Amino acid sequence: MNRVLAGLAWLFVFIIFWWYTSTREITTVELTRRVIGFLSGNPIGFLFYIGLYMIRPIFIFPATLITMAAGYLYGPLFGIILAIIASNLSSMIAFFIGKFFGSQMIENFFKYDLVKRYSTRLRENSFETSLILRFLFLPYDLVSYFSGFLKINWRGFLLATILGSIPGTISFGLIGSAFEGEFSSSGNIFDFNLFILSVLMFFISIALSRWFKIREMKRLFVENDI
Repeated sequence: MNRVLAGLAWLFVFIIFWWYTSTREITTVELTRRVIGFLSGNPIGFLFYIGLYMIRPIFIFPATLITMAAGYLYGPLFGIILAIIASNLSSMIAFFIGKFFGSQMIENFFKYDLVKRYSTRLRENSFETSLILRFLFLPYDLVSYFSGFLKINWRGFLLATILGSIPGTISFGLIGSAFEGEFSSSGNIFDFNLFILSVLMFFISIALSRWFKIREMKRLFVENDI
């Protein structure tokens, strides 16, 4: 009964949020701009940033924009560190929400071989499988919720999420730092060096993703004796 009430409350908050933004034609970029305006110049804004990032999975708000906002607000060093901390805390929020609701929510999906395979692997080897899923660039919140549903080892999940999210977080954080002024009306300041570095990190992320995909395909062939 508690799960049903919590699920209804979650659904209610989600609907109200998206109804409010859609009826007022507030896009995700515009909402990000408002958040930046609220945080900018606030001496404890970084604490609000972490709090906002932590509740982001509840509203399924794009993590990339919030990560870029950290680079824009706090620079390439502190901003990226802050984004890494906040993103991993948000993943744990999604994980424990999934754990609260339990695995009953995905039992119907076990008929799909791919879901069943990764469910088994997550339970047997939480760290390695979670790391693979992060490097495969699967939807960030979906992996967190799914892992929570399965009630896998949270320590392995957290460590894999920290390691697996670093390249992408650095890349998008650097983009936010490079395009300083992009979210304001005072004109744009473009840091070409940071942009090049962000592109390099992005390609590193893509290369890791490709390597893990090839590795996974080979593993699937072996498991299925192909």
